Amino acid sequence: MEILKIIFWTLLFIIVYTYIGYGILLYFIIKIRRIFNIGKKADIDPHYEPEVTLFIAAYNEKDYVAAKMKNSLELEYPKEKLNIVWVTDGSDDGTQNLLEGYPNTTVHHLDARNGKIGAMNRGMDFVKTPIVIFSDANTNLGKESIRRIVNLFANKKVGCVSGEKRIVNKESDVASGAGEGLYWKYESALKKWDAELYSVVGAAGELFAIRTELYRHVEKDTLLDDFIISLRVAQDGYIIQYDPEAYAIETASANVKEELKRKVRISAGGIQSVVRLRSLLNVFKYGTLSFQYISHRVLRWTLTPLCLVLLIPVSFVLAYNEGIFEFGLYAILFWLQLLFYCAALLGWFLENRSTRIKILFVPYYFFIMNLSVVLGFFRYMKKSQSVNWERAKRAQ
Repeated sequence: MEILKIIFWTLLFIIVYTYIGYGILLYFIIKIRRIFNIGKKADIDPHYEPEVTLFIAAYNEKDYVAAKMKNSLELEYPKEKLNIVWVTDGSDDGTQNLLEGYPNTTVHHLDARNGKIGAMNRGMDFVKTPIVIFSDANTNLGKESIRRIVNLFANKKVGCVSGEKRIVNKESDVASGAGEGLYWKYESALKKWDAELYSVVGAAGELFAIRTELYRHVEKDTLLDDFIISLRVAQDGYIIQYDPEAYAIETASANVKEELKRKVRISAGGIQSVVRLRSLLNVFKYGTLSFQYISHRVLRWTLTPLCLVLLIPVSFVLAYNEGIFEFGLYAILFWLQLLFYCAALLGWFLENRSTRIKILFVPYYFFIMNLSVVLGFFRYMKKSQSVNWERAKRAQ
């Protein structure tokens, strides 16, 4: 029974560290560094204003072209220094035709569809500016986003900059919107602290930028292009910075079923990324970057979901051994788990019902996140995840 207790506390520690502990540890490290003025940021040159390319890989996005172009042309950056490049490979809905006539805009199109990464690899050959900024067709950018991102590149150590993904917040959000919105707020805090400690570990595909010279063609079966591209820049010795005021805004998934579809793909890509970036696990070579990468990413995509599954039977055996209805320590922890999963079940029941009690959706969204990792693992092992996006339906 003593061995089972050791297993229990090991499982619980990994779970708590992954989702809460790392954030707490990061917070206190940052506070201490601030007190002793360690890691002061490099001065930013406000006059740094190079030419940039806004790069949009799109497949059948005709419904978003007008809004995206209106938003892009209104961005606060010198118009003569902002080049807009669309790569519309495989589109058969006329997306490329709707882009004709816009100023400073170039469209590259092939009839063949080779996935987003195929379009990015091909399109990057046409980018001649020192900085390229990637954005999705269905997201709008904050007006100052380009300028804020470019300012961070004035520091020569910065090779990549990640913007923030923001979810449209409505009072009557369904579970996907409420859960996704809260998740990204927490992620934003972690990214700010990661960036202050050393480097962000991965960029959001909705809005991120790199120095064009650092782009390396990515394997054509890559599922998480943004993650692989940004982490390989970090592997080359550059840091990934983050500015939450450089943001891309989009609506949440229409419902949890659509969100699960999206996250299963991301999870399969996450496992693929861990395999391809396995050298980053070497803390002796990459130091702080490895610590951040393992704590913030690797555990979520590999070990922690398994720990959640194993914790249930282990805690039940311990609770049963001490008297499951006598409410000793292990019994209490077992019943708390049961209560949490009952709350997730309630979140499922309330999924598409308007409610202001958004906290009810957190357990449900947390469960869906970890379920997607399990499903994504099996999809990766079966090699059944297509490199072509199966678009998740978005809320109106």
